[in-house]
Amino acid sequence: MTMICHLFFISIAFWWIQDLHIERYLRMHEPQAKVMIVMLSVVVGFICSSFFIDIINSILGLSTFTKLF
Repeated sequence: MTMICHLFFISIAFWWIQDLHIERYLRMHEPQAKVMIVMLSVVVGFICSSFFIDIINSILGLSTFTKLF
């Protein structure tokens, strides 16, 4: 489940970052820009995915904690 969530958010980040056309604003060759877009997508997607997974785990932890009382 975690891997699917990571891949989902990475693909969303890749789609979003491609739409920004970063290569227009930075002076670099096209292959360098593509690698940068992929790496940036992985970083942003992983951070967003980890955030949402942590929120879900916290909510599940709270629900089991409240059942104890």
